[in-house]
Amino acid sequence: MLPTTSPHSNGDPGSRDAARHTAGAKRYKYLRRLLHFGQMDFEFAVWQMLYLFTSPQRVYRNFQYRKQTKDQWARDDPAFLVLLGIWLCVSTIGFGLVLDMGVVETLKLLLWVVLVDCIGVGLLISTLMWFISNKYLLKHPSRNFDVEWGYAFDVHLNAFYPLLVILHFLQLFFINHIVIINRDWFLGYFVGNTLWLIAIGYYLYITFLGYNALPFLTNTVVLLYPFALLGLLYVLSISLGWNFTRGLCLFYKYRVQ
Repeated sequence: MLPTTSPHSNGDPGSRDAARHTAGAKRYKYLRRLLHFGQMDFEFAVWQMLYLFTSPQRVYRNFQYRKQTKDQWARDDPAFLVLLGIWLCVSTIGFGLVLDMGVVETLKLLLWVVLVDCIGVGLLISTLMWFISNKYLLKHPSRNFDVEWGYAFDVHLNAFYPLLVILHFLQLFFINHIVIINRDWFLGYFVGNTLWLIAIGYYLYITFLGYNALPFLTNTVVLLYPFALLGLLYVLSISLGWNFTRGLCLFYKYRVQ
C-alpha cells in the first residue's frame, strides 16, 4: 500500500522481488498501526489537515522529506486516515439530522457514504490516477521509476478532505439556515453551487500538487485542465438554475428509502 520509487534498482528480477518485499513489509506495518492508536501522531495529522486548506504545498514538501528520510513517498502513519474517517462519520450524521432522517435512515446513509462514496469511489479514482500517471506522465518510462498505487490513494485522501469539510460540514449550515440553499431560488443555488465550485477546485488543485511533487513525472499541468470544464459547468448551472445541493439532498433521501 505504501508507495516508493527505486532509483538505485537496475530493473533485474532480483531487484523487483526485493522492491515487492519492501512494499509488502511497509503495507503490513501501516495496516498493523491502524490497531495501535498510541503509535499514531494525531497532532501531525491535524497539522496536515489545516495546511491542506491554507498551504497544501507545505504538506507535499513533507512528503518529499519523508522520501529522503524513510525512502517512501506515502504516509507511514494512518492517523490522517483515522481522522478523515471520524470527520466523515460526524458530518454524515449531521446531514441525517439536517434532512430529518431517523436513526435507521442515518445509519443507512452512513454506510453508503463510507463504503461507496469514500472507499469505493476513492479506490476507483486512485486506481485511475495510478494508471494515468504511470502510462502517460512518466519522464522515462523505460527506467524503474513508477507511481505506486498507495501514493495515488494518499493524494486522493489529501484532496478529498477539503471537499468533505466544505460539502459535508460547512454546507450543512446553509441548507436550512442562513441562506437556504435547498430551494430553487437564485441566491440558494448561487451560494450552493459556489461551495461546490470551491470544493471541487480544491480537489483538482491538491491532486495536481500531489503528482507535481514527484520529480520523475512530467506534463502534470494537464491535471489542471479540468478547471476549464469546472468553470463552464459552474456558469451553466447558475444560468440554468441547477441546484447541486438540492440534488444531493434528494439523492441522499432516495438512497435510504
